[in-house]
Amino acid sequence: MSPRSASVNEEMRRRSRERLLQAAVELVGERGYEATTLGDIADRAGSARGLVSYYFPGKRQLLQSAVHRLMHRTLEAALEREPRSEDGPERLARAIDAILTLAVEQPRLMRTHMAGILQAEGFVQCPEQQRLAFLLRDTVARYGARDVDADYPLLRALLMGAVFAVVVPGAPMPRARLRAELFQRYGLDWELGVPPGDGPGGPAPEPEPAAAPPVPSA
Repeated sequence: MSPRSASVNEEMRRRSRERLLQAAVELVGERGYEATTLGDIADRAGSARGLVSYYFPGKRQLLQSAVHRLMHRTLEAALEREPRSEDGPERLARAIDAILTLAVEQPRLMRTHMAGILQAEGFVQCPEQQRLAFLLRDTVARYGARDVDADYPLLRALLMGAVFAVVVPGAPMPRARLRAELFQRYGLDWELGVPPGDGPGGPAPEPEPAAAPPVPSA
């Protein structure tokens, strides 16, 4: 039997890594971070346990890469779904809706992810995070941002804050309210993207009355 080519070996490594990332998302979503071991993840992925350490320095780094992969795939599916649109505001609306919906549907996973980012390691600069960053930067550029290098980190920060507000234990904010704030920030029409309607986020909020002008002091 002839040895496998370099391209075949590379594809096998890619698939093995993908299975570990998928297994991490599934298990942490089901059991939580502390109840999930690297051995559990390897077993779910059908991989040798030593492969986990080969690809990832530890469980926290593995989970961050896994969640970044999930966010990238979710965002990509939202941006490319039919009917496809090249309209900048529509694509930004889809991006906001995709991330907020992911937080609503995977609160335990996203809460764990946010907690990991706030630890000393911060962001893991992995291929999954870079692909997610590319999509978000492209979305900002198509929206028409004048300074993508400044506006992309701001969008990322606003989305992270919205995710935190959705998943914070005991006092989560409604998705519709957070969506309304983000849409107002970017001048997006409520009907763009996927309006939550009567779904998990609740109905569209009524516009708030304008604040009265301050009374000059005597």
